[in-house]
Amino acid sequence: MATIFVATSKGLQDWAGDVGLGKSIYKLGVIEDGTPEEALAGFAGHSDWKVLKTEPTEVAEEAAFERLGRKEKMADPAYYPRLRGARGIFKVSLVAVENAMLVAIALDNREPPKNFKVKPVDVAAHMIRNAVAATPAAP
Repeated sequence: MATIFVATSKGLQDWAGDVGLGKSIYKLGVIEDGTPEEALAGFAGHSDWKVLKTEPTEVAEEAAFERLGRKEKMADPAYYPRLRGARGIFKVSLVAVENAMLVAIALDNREPPKNFKVKPVDVAAHMIRNAVAATPAAP
């Protein structure tokens, strides 16, 4: 069974902030065998990758990119030469993640905590949830 993962790189986030992409940059990937750390070794020219979340999945990598691409923007590796052809790097809207979390809390009939703040692990869970979500049925 494949494993879907979300990772972040401090060096990539700093670069993305400098070029106008914003610092909310995360890597989504699917691997068949091995570990995410092995797959990320030197990815996009950075070696400081930190895996935030992993889950087993049946979804192929291209399908995961397409599904997540409906909600979040994938950075085009052809437009940013520094990415070195790396696919699966997404610019995530923290407002969208926060809104999804607040809706989930409201649907559970709970009150949001007073110090509510989106954490990188929450972003990773949001990305994986949207990447493995089933295709909506056509009307």
